[in-house]
Amino acid sequence: MLRLLIYRPQVMGSLVVVVLGLLAIAGVRVLADRIGVGAPLLLVLVGVGVSVLPGVPVVEIEPEWILAGILPPLLFSSAVAMPSMDFRRAFGAVSGLSVLLVVISSVAIGLVADLLVPGLGLAGGIALGAILSPTDAAATAIVRRVGVTSRVTTVLEGEGLLNDATALVLLRAAIAASAATVSIGGVVGRFALAVVVAVAIGLVVGGLGLLARRHVTGPAVNTLLSFATPFVASIPAEELGASGLVAAVTAGLVTGHGATRWLPVRHRLSDTETWRIVELVLEGTIFLLMGLQLTAVLEDLHRSGAAGSLGLLVAAVALVATVVVRAGYVSVLVLWLRSSARRGSDMQSQLQDMDAQLQAGEEVTIRGRPVSLTTPQRIARFQERVRLKIADIDYFRAAPLGPREGAVVVWAGMRGAVTLAAAQTLPIGFPQRSLLVFVAFAVAAGSLLLQGGTLALLVRWVAPAPAEVSSIAEQEALTERLTAANLAVLDRHAGEPEVAAYRERLAAQGGRPDPATSTDTRIRVRLEMIEAQRTALLAARDEGRFTSAALTAALENLDAEQISLELRGNSAWT
Repeated sequence: MLRLLIYRPQVMGSLVVVVLGLLAIAGVRVLADRIGVGAPLLLVLVGVGVSVLPGVPVVEIEPEWILAGILPPLLFSSAVAMPSMDFRRAFGAVSGLSVLLVVISSVAIGLVADLLVPGLGLAGGIALGAILSPTDAAATAIVRRVGVTSRVTTVLEGEGLLNDATALVLLRAAIAASAATVSIGGVVGRFALAVVVAVAIGLVVGGLGLLARRHVTGPAVNTLLSFATPFVASIPAEELGASGLVAAVTAGLVTGHGATRWLPVRHRLSDTETWRIVELVLEGTIFLLMGLQLTAVLEDLHRSGAAGSLGLLVAAVALVATVVVRAGYVSVLVLWLRSSARRGSDMQSQLQDMDAQLQAGEEVTIRGRPVSLTTPQRIARFQERVRLKIADIDYFRAAPLGPREGAVVVWAGMRGAVTLAAAQTLPIGFPQRSLLVFVAFAVAAGSLLLQGGTLALLVRWVAPAPAEVSSIAEQEALTERLTAANLAVLDRHAGEPEVAAYRERLAAQGGRPDPATSTDTRIRVRLEMIEAQRTALLAARDEGRFTSAALTAALENLDAEQISLELRGNSAWT
């Protein structure tokens, strides 16, 4: 009983802190929507303001709670929501930003830090560079509000999902190099292991997760399994020396691509709504904790005897270096992408000729040489690749990544709580550890406040291509496919008088169902039509001819209609 009385105030105090944190996240989100400011910025400011109040205890969070407890589900959720076709098309840019840019930034910052900080050494400088190089996937939530193309958003979100693996491998190599020599080959091998093993684990876990959830009847249990998926992927990966974050991201991409095909609509809707709440809480927690840790960072810096002025100088120089190096790299990337787009445009007529030859059953030639296509299956696969390449070229032309979009990519590369968590993983006794943690905090906070706070202004100034809006032609093409799917289902029920009469009305109205008196037969047939339409939309997604926004909206409409029919039973059929 005495033990209970002793621990009860501690437990109640912790509960009060949790409740206040949730209320702060909710209140800041409402305020951010009303004043048009990114919620992450306000949460960091709230955390900083609270941390300096008299009587507020020092908040110290184990970095593993962020790296292993918060980030895997958060990145998993972002990966699930990312259109797989858009990610595939952006993978060239994403991989360069996630690997090459991280390495270049780490070395550049390392050289500068070695000059500015006495006794740090090149290995310590590269460790700081690795800490500061990765952008924060949660921080890129600010980008979604400013109205840029889905291509820009996909590049930024993909970079934030994948660059942690490169940064953490470099950080571990730099820590090892500070105590002993480490070879470049060893770093490359460790990075290859971290990525390849993580991707393999993520693919397996994502596929098995879909298979298991497909046979679960209850939406609540299904959502619970989805919560476990990122940890089932990340924990084994970390134990094998791979990247748990990459494994969670891979599992999320697999889940997002296959969920519409394999999971019931109620399960997917339950997942979507629940994960939105989880994302809100986890993102808010990350940025709130980041601000609250200011006092702990300052006290650690004071105990070490390091000068805060030196830390601010290093942070300012490092922040400028990250932007300058990023601007140089993105400039080269934009030139390369524009050159690739021009080459693609030059190829498009040839690809269209090949598609016409395949359509007509003629022999296909490439530069005058016939292509050996001996079986119908090989012909179908080759035609699918040709049409996908044509769709990719159309996509790149419709959503260019030019200098204006490149400016947004540069300025949107914000650092966040991942940077601070990575800095806190530096071992005790590492050269200038307290100073490096302070620099990481200052760069992350400054990046969020400076870049995040002015990103919308920059977008209005440089005026990049606006977010895509579905064209009339695209909507008509989708409607034709959905109508064909409807009529195909009705043809299968041509012998049923009630369905035959409905088919005539449907054809007369251009394939759109009209309000009609509900019967069990009609509801059953309409549900079959919805499933056929969903299959047609998934096939269109794989072809890459339609924007992800148009396909997502159409799929969501089908889901809503199916839920309505299943809930209303014998109500009006729409």
